[in-house]
Amino acid sequence: MTDGLRERLVRAGVDLLEQEGLAALSLREIARRAGVSHGAPRRYFPTHLELLSAIAREGYGRLGAAVALDPAGEPRAQLLGLARRYLDFARANPHMFALMFRHDLLASGHLGLRGTALPLFATLTDLVRRAGTRSPEPPAVVAGALWANLHGIAQLWSWGSLQLATGEADPEPLLRATLDAHLAG
Repeated sequence: MTDGLRERLVRAGVDLLEQEGLAALSLREIARRAGVSHGAPRRYFPTHLELLSAIAREGYGRLGAAVALDPAGEPRAQLLGLARRYLDFARANPHMFALMFRHDLLASGHLGLRGTALPLFATLTDLVRRAGTRSPEPPAVVAGALWANLHGIAQLWSWGSLQLATGEADPEPLLRATLDAHLAG
């Protein structure tokens, strides 16, 4: 086996996830789609959790690229741009989004997944610090609350709950209200 096969397995998993959702991600089905025996993935991914982590890592790479910002911009405007891109990513990649935030994957430490996710949070924390907050809590805590709000908006919007509850056809007012609730000025 070559590293090319490892990448082929991850690619097959990403494609399967995008087409059929999280429930379809079995080692056997990923192997079938990659054109290898059902035991072949075990050479690179001894457990199902490790293969799921590799697939989620791809998602974090995509999310990182999607929310990349110009470091010279005004922090509040950057936060609004980041929030919009976060929601866009969640809407465009609902199955990947669900996989990426599974606690069992993040807690496992497989394949440096935390090391891929934490820089995104560090960017958010830095922007919150630079923008200033309404809270006496440290910027990391405020960034965590802001992230939880953004994630909740993404999830509830995908279910149609926020549109029903607020009557809004666009999440933009929700994003602005979230920033207003957390940031100074």
